[in-house]
Amino acid sequence: MPNLALVIPILLAFAASVAAALTPRPTSPKLAFVAAALCFAFYAVLAWQAPPIGWVSGFWSVPALDMQGGLLLDGLAAVFALLISGIGMLIFLYTGRYLADDTRSRRLVVMLLFFMMAMLGAVTADDVIVLFIFWELTSLTSFFLVGYDHEKAEARKAALQALMVTAGGGLALLAGLLMLVVDAGTTSLSGIIAAREVLLGSSTSTAAMLLILLGCFTKSAQLPFHFWLPSAMAAPTPVSAYLHSATMVKLGIYVMARFSPLYAEVPLWHGLLTCFGLATALVATIMALRATDLKRILAYTTVAALGILTLMLGIGTPMAMVAAITFLLVHAFYKAGLFLIAGILDHETGLRDATQLQGLGRAMPLTFVAALLASASMAGLPPFLGFVGKEIMYETAIHSELWRTTLVVGLFLVNAGTVAIAAIMGLRLFLGPRARTPLPPHDPGGALLAGPMVLGLLSLLAGLFLATAGTRWIEPAAAATLGRPTGISLQLWHGVNLVLLLSLATLITGLLIFRVWNPLRLWLQRQHWIDRYSPTQGYDATMHGLTVLARGSTNLFQHGSLRGYIAWLFGVAAVAMLAPLLFQGGLALPSFWFNPFDGRWLAFVALVVGSIAAARAQTAFAAVIAVGLVGFAIATVFLMFGAPDVAFTQFSVEILMVVILATTLARIPLPQRDTRSRSQKRRDAGIATLVGVAVAGVLLSMLTVPFDRRLSDWFGEHSLLSAHGHNVVNVILVDFRALDTLGEITVLAIAAFGVVALLRAGGRGPRGERGGRRQPRRPSSASSSNSAAESQP
Repeated sequence: MPNLALVIPILLAFAASVAAALTPRPTSPKLAFVAAALCFAFYAVLAWQAPPIGWVSGFWSVPALDMQGGLLLDGLAAVFALLISGIGMLIFLYTGRYLADDTRSRRLVVMLLFFMMAMLGAVTADDVIVLFIFWELTSLTSFFLVGYDHEKAEARKAALQALMVTAGGGLALLAGLLMLVVDAGTTSLSGIIAAREVLLGSSTSTAAMLLILLGCFTKSAQLPFHFWLPSAMAAPTPVSAYLHSATMVKLGIYVMARFSPLYAEVPLWHGLLTCFGLATALVATIMALRATDLKRILAYTTVAALGILTLMLGIGTPMAMVAAITFLLVHAFYKAGLFLIAGILDHETGLRDATQLQGLGRAMPLTFVAALLASASMAGLPPFLGFVGKEIMYETAIHSELWRTTLVVGLFLVNAGTVAIAAIMGLRLFLGPRARTPLPPHDPGGALLAGPMVLGLLSLLAGLFLATAGTRWIEPAAAATLGRPTGISLQLWHGVNLVLLLSLATLITGLLIFRVWNPLRLWLQRQHWIDRYSPTQGYDATMHGLTVLARGSTNLFQHGSLRGYIAWLFGVAAVAMLAPLLFQGGLALPSFWFNPFDGRWLAFVALVVGSIAAARAQTAFAAVIAVGLVGFAIATVFLMFGAPDVAFTQFSVEILMVVILATTLARIPLPQRDTRSRSQKRRDAGIATLVGVAVAGVLLSMLTVPFDRRLSDWFGEHSLLSAHGHNVVNVILVDFRALDTLGEITVLAIAAFGVVALLRAGGRGPRGERGGRRQPRRPSSASSSNSAAESQP
């Protein structure tokens, strides 16, 4: 039953996506509501599994590909799956009304379904290859979702930027995962973690860890890759609320949490996560106080929250793991709700600028209540779950063994800025005198309000019933992240202590920042060096450099000259052959004795003479004859060394080649003489000499290696017994390597058809006249008079 309980909803999500994409166009609200019902079904299945149990099935295992993992549902996977399905249900309800008038909204719903399937597959996969496949699927679907308004240049640029950063990081993640697979001997995620001692003792352990972190940092927008997330706010509000608050951006956090038991005793792991997490949170808080667009403000606070999550994982203590999971839920609840509220304000007022929105509480009382609930949790007010998350983060920092003061001060500054942003979202927009808006503000319908209201109430109920939430979800997820039970029980009230005093100081400081937000924002906006040295500028410069490099390489290699293509092809091949011979000790010359009375050397003389004649030929016909001489000399060598069947095949091929080429040259108007300049001839001679030396060196070096007769003996023994053929070469070509021969024949046949088509096209003009030229047509008297009339001024 557990297998079907998890597998069926994932398959249903995929089937629903495909069905919605292929069936006749339904109305957008109906399709969105069907998707919401699917999410609710999955959510109910997961809730029925509570408390989550760690089990693995072989659903994803592919023994032929050595993929040994399956599906995993432990506390960590269950929490992420609940967020994906539960918030997804509210997002689909919201989307059905938010984009009800958009004729393209079905595409958005279908892509959101595909995205949900990819996220569910990623967080429940116990195979690192399957995990990577779903990881990249989230990047791909995110590209289409962010670029939903593809008519806008801003949306196209943001979508490409998100794809380049996250998919590029995914390649680094793949490299790191493959290193772990090679060392552990398994693709199973749980098997890799179980092989911790073997992996940490490997010489590639540090490289694999750094590559995995690089992939996670790009996905979860850690410094210096944080710039793509605010730019992705070009996406519609439902996309921002789903992908960029609760799901996709936390996939990197999920992978880091999964590998925390593996690197629990690696100081570099903890140091990198702690430093980058804290730096990301501080920079993002400053950028949030500098912004005015509601979605960009929320995007930067999302980056700050991701930095705090990374910081908690870096500290790595049992309390830190509990704090990370608690804040994971806290942030998902309030941030998804606030994104939806920002969309409501944009939808109902026509504005999204925090400096132009004010006094909306009377006109939008229900929206005001939902914003207050989300903002209170964001500010960490009791009894919301946000208060518990802030308290346990401070307690974690106070009990940290390293950088205690730095961590406390950093968290204090980030939390104070978060309180100020919460006050902007919950108070400034709804209190005070009402500002003018393009549209008359009013509360939206229930489908739009359901999401933020439910999420705000969930944060409140989770704080009130903290023991239940901790036992059922937070503590099992923290135990899965730590690799063992945490032994920590969450409580809403700990009495008056240093942590409570820090919380009060944070609240007061945040309100003071809120009071001076306007002058502070203007001062921050005047600091133009922030924009000048931002990672966005580095990304733009990198993309410009890649464009210049691509243009230069295209002009260098794709210049339209067939002679140039051949020169590069043979030159690179010659260097590739010579490099290992010269620099890796591969060059070796066999000992041989030249007998001047052996008549077989005459064939080699013919080879040399034919090669020189081909190189010095002044016409194409003479070159063909000279190359034919070389072919006949090679066939003679085959005949002298006991391969008559190969020799006669070579004779036949050379005769046909000379005849076909001579006939073809008679119909193609090629220059009568060699038109190459002296420098071109020297270049061609140098490349030809280089190729000849390289091939000769490889062949001579091969002669020094003892001949391995195993394949020769096997073919000789089985040619008659298995294939009923006496000619071993023919049997190899038409039996043992029949598919290779069929492929070669197919290629030659296609080439022959192409040559025939070109020859026929070359003999006819644009209107089918022979000779490739348009014959003049004698005009009739009527057309002549018309032409004469038209020629008059």
